[in-house]
Amino acid sequence: MLVTFNTEAYASITMFGDVAVALLKLMGHSGTVPGALMPEDIPDALERLQNAVAANPETPLDPKTKDGKDDEKEGAHVSLAHRAMPLIELLKAARTAHKLVMWES
Repeated sequence: MLVTFNTEAYASITMFGDVAVALLKLMGHSGTVPGALMPEDIPDALERLQNAVAANPETPLDPKTKDGKDDEKEGAHVSLAHRAMPLIELLKAARTAHKLVMWES
């Protein structure tokens, strides 16, 4: 599954479903897809995500393989900080423009 995040204030972002759900949960959301954040809820969600990244920037956040396990290839991991960066930028743009953020599969 892929999840696409949309807002009128920024380009759409598509990411692996399990990675997107993990980031949504770090934002304080239930992780359900589809979903949305109202403009007034974005600052809190952004702060939660940024705090999670600041606390654990190097934690691997990789998509699951077909058998449901993490990809364990040496050097194949992508950090939480790198996975979250595009979503953080999208949330910042939406906050500034006071626009809704939606996501769907």
